Amino acid sequence: MTYEHEEIVEQQADITGLLLHHVYAPLVEDQHVRGVLPAPAATDAVRIVLGDKDEYAPDQLTAYEIPLRTGDELRTPHDVAALLRTVHTGTHIYPRDRVSTVMGMTLFTVDPATVEPAAFTNDDWTLTLLRHLAQPSTEEYPQPRLCGFLLLAPDRLRLYLDAEETLPGMTAADVRPGSALTALLAALPSLLDEQRLTTTDTDDPHCSRLVDLTNW
Repeated sequence: MTYEHEEIVEQQADITGLLLHHVYAPLVEDQHVRGVLPAPAATDAVRIVLGDKDEYAPDQLTAYEIPLRTGDELRTPHDVAALLRTVHTGTHIYPRDRVSTVMGMTLFTVDPATVEPAAFTNDDWTLTLLRHLAQPSTEEYPQPRLCGFLLLAPDRLRLYLDAEETLPGMTAADVRPGSALTALLAALPSLLDEQRLTTTDTDDPHCSRLVDLTNW
């Protein structure tokens, strides 16, 4: 893995960690985070899926692709959240070449040069402070790294995992949130390499392979 790619993967994992809170607490108005997707590697971007709480239907969700590089720097997770709050509020006109679809969702490609990021709120600062105190960061990420997720149904969750030490590219794993969680987490690294559970025939462009663990 190149240094530049490793930077993007680490940032993707940090963004996922920050936005997990907004699965339950709205990010903007009544909109919740329904997914964080690793955009195809060549784009150096992240895709965030927004929608109503408990919404799973792709045609009722909106995805935004936000580039992570700004000059020689990377946008922080807070930068990404601030841009999302702006682009999902009010009316924004997108050129035709910046509107497409992915996995049945409308996808807008954001040009940060045309967007004034929303201000970081007191609640954001409070959550950041409390998270750092309650969950001190470490230099080592757990393996495999969680780089995204998508809520597919009440009983189906897709995890985007980076297991670069053993598997190249991003691996998606479909799990049932109500399953034997502790056992699943312990077995996850080895299960990602189970050929009988793996397929590459997927409409999901955010991963290199898909592992079905819903019956595990």
